[in-house]
Formats: sequence, structure tokens, C-alpha cells
Amino acid sequence: MCGGVSFRADGKVIKTFFPNPKARLPVKGRDGQLIMLPWGRRENQAGGAPQGGWARLESIHEGRWEKYRPQPVKIVVDAFMEKDDKGLSHWFDILPGQYIQGLVATDGVFTRLYVVTTEDEKSCHISGRWPRIVGTPEPGAVAFSESKPSPQSDLF
Repeated sequence: MCGGVSFRADGKVIKTFFPNPKARLPVKGRDGQLIMLPWGRRENQAGGAPQGGWARLESIHEGRWEKYRPQPVKIVVDAFMEKDDKGLSHWFDILPGQYIQGLVATDGVFTRLYVVTTEDEKSCHISGRWPRIVGTPEPGAVAFSESKPSPQSDLF
């Protein structure tokens, strides 16, 4: 379900987890620059966008996000974490050239980022949800052991 991520910023490895109300994720802007956006919305946070940090791909296709003017983005991380049914954390690498699909939702003055998910048997989370991986691995990228995401288009 992607409850946390690891990425590099300013020469440091940053790990951030959704429960942190200040969690922000790096997205690739149109000019290639990284932009940090707030990850989802928690129960006590202002705004009317959906609570949580995830957007089911099916709900996007069904138009449930339309009122938030959804925009697809690439979340630039090195790895993501999900917990299994015993609460144990498992980290999964993202190959160079691949990204997690994100959805930017706008609600009045608030802009929030949601991780797009699909059902996938690779998920060890009780929900069975897996972040949608987009892009093509760079030549020579090494596959990782816990999961092997398949390339998908960059669009919803």
C-alpha cells in the first residue's frame, strides 16, 4: 500500500511516512525540477479533498477525482515501504527510470499528492494494493528481489 518512501534530497537520504502530517513527496515538474508536495490529507487537516494518501486507479477512471482537477505526476523515490499483515515493514526498490504514479488534487487553495494504486498480488499489505509503477528501467538497471514492477504508461 506504500506507507512510506525513501528518496535523496540535498545529498541526504530522506525517509518519510504517511502518518506524519508534514509528509511531503518529491514529484518531477515539467521542467525536470523536483517539487515537494504534501502527501494526502489526514482527518484533522483542512480542506475537502479525500482523506488518506492513496487514489485507486479504478476510482480515477470512474471520474471520482474529477472535482479535484486531477493531474498525473511522477513521484521520484528510490524505494517504498509497505507493511504486511503482521505489521512488519518491507522495502521495495524503484529502478532508475521508473517512478511511482501520483495524482495531484486541487481543493480550493489546497494542493495535495496521492499515490495511485492498483490491485496486485505482489502487495504484502492486507489491502492488496500496490503503487502504480510507471516508466522504463534505464539500461543496465538491476532488478530487485522482493518485487518486479512492470512498466506501465505515464497516463491514468
